[in-house]
Amino acid sequence: MKFGTDGWRGIIAKDFTFENVSVCAQATAAYLKNTSPDNLSLVIGYDTRFASADFARLVAEVMAASGIKTYFGSCPTPTPVISHGVVNLKAAGAVIITASHNPAIWNGFKVKSADGASAPTYMITAIETEIAKLGDNPSVSRLDFDTAVSRGLIECIDLAPAYFEQISKLVDIEKLREAGFNIAIDSMYGAGIGYFKHLLEGGCNRLNEINAEPNPNFPDVLQPEPIAPNLNKLMRLVKDIRSDIGLATDGDSDRLGVVDEMGNFLNQLQVFSLLALYILEVKGLRGPLVKTITNSSMIDKLGKLYNVPVFETKVGFKYVSPVMIEQNALIGGEESGGYGFAGHVPERDAILAGAYFLDFMITTGKSPAKMLEYLYSKVGPHYYNRVDYTFDEARREEIMNHLANQKPESLAETKVSSTDRLDGFRYKLEDGSWLLIRFSGTEPLLRIYAESPSQDKTASLLENGRKLSGI
Repeated sequence: MKFGTDGWRGIIAKDFTFENVSVCAQATAAYLKNTSPDNLSLVIGYDTRFASADFARLVAEVMAASGIKTYFGSCPTPTPVISHGVVNLKAAGAVIITASHNPAIWNGFKVKSADGASAPTYMITAIETEIAKLGDNPSVSRLDFDTAVSRGLIECIDLAPAYFEQISKLVDIEKLREAGFNIAIDSMYGAGIGYFKHLLEGGCNRLNEINAEPNPNFPDVLQPEPIAPNLNKLMRLVKDIRSDIGLATDGDSDRLGVVDEMGNFLNQLQVFSLLALYILEVKGLRGPLVKTITNSSMIDKLGKLYNVPVFETKVGFKYVSPVMIEQNALIGGEESGGYGFAGHVPERDAILAGAYFLDFMITTGKSPAKMLEYLYSKVGPHYYNRVDYTFDEARREEIMNHLANQKPESLAETKVSSTDRLDGFRYKLEDGSWLLIRFSGTEPLLRIYAESPSQDKTASLLENGRKLSGI
């Protein structure tokens, strides 16, 4: 069991089994006992996937057998709500049973640190070491769930009230509720069902939530990831009911998707750049910005415009969070649609990101499409896209070697100005365009990313990337 960019994930009943989850839990318990002997407490939560609640109960039983106090989420709960729960309850960390945006056949084991952030590399390495120590015939101890509850080792808790209280400190909730917006919401059958409604109802808004019943099959979409191919129903709804905006959350609500008033999807790089602009211009704050290697060069331009530093990391919020903390950053974001903010837990939060986006609309009086035009007036137009290719795991080394041998002087008829391997194979072009080819950290996918000043050039760069990789 190897942890990727955000936890360990596997196919349910093939890799993600009760036996393997219990091994991960035992290893995590050993890590906590070694590193936090004075704070043996953990938050455990889960999403709406098949058997997630049962897997979570198993984890709680293993923790209880090790004498670790567990705060157990009483219902499917968004990852950012659980992350906040860690900080609010002063726990040593969290385990979340979720595969986030992966297809329905997957589930996962996410670990959070004491600050509510994605477990950093050193923590994951230590847990993997504990897994290895358990060997081929691991011994795992469990204490019956109800017995553990009676002994006070497991406490069932609703984490939502404290989370909403925190959000009310960061954004004016009454202002949002009285905005008078017509808002379409797609909860993608996931843990975020009802959260935007709870935040925004009770005033003048009209709220229309779809896919608002838990369904582990995630029907009609390839996976619960809030990107254009999976949001056709939301985009149609926005147009049909003339919504001011459409908001979508992924399976565990740490990723946000936005649809403008015309039913057009705003990609994740556009949304992150708009949120950064909101923080810098509307809120008037100054401080560092943090982005992953796959995020927009618009962030670099905003950094220069507002005279704030920009820090770049590998893909994964486990790399973003430490830099946010170290640099006291205003915002951190990754290409997948995950955005974290100062004054909150250093972790992705789709619900807070959506609230900030709505506040941007209220304050400026601009629709999402007009906000994008305003952004482009400052940094110029930028067009981004990503293509994913599945591959046989046996070909990984072959593809890697093929990429390592490619040294193009130009791409899409533009000279390559620099290359690097910070995280994959990145090519920067003289006109500011870029191409990145990297393996997914959680799935057998080769991802090819590109951004340029035109849609045609971005498409050309993606095709160049496919040829470079030999796919």
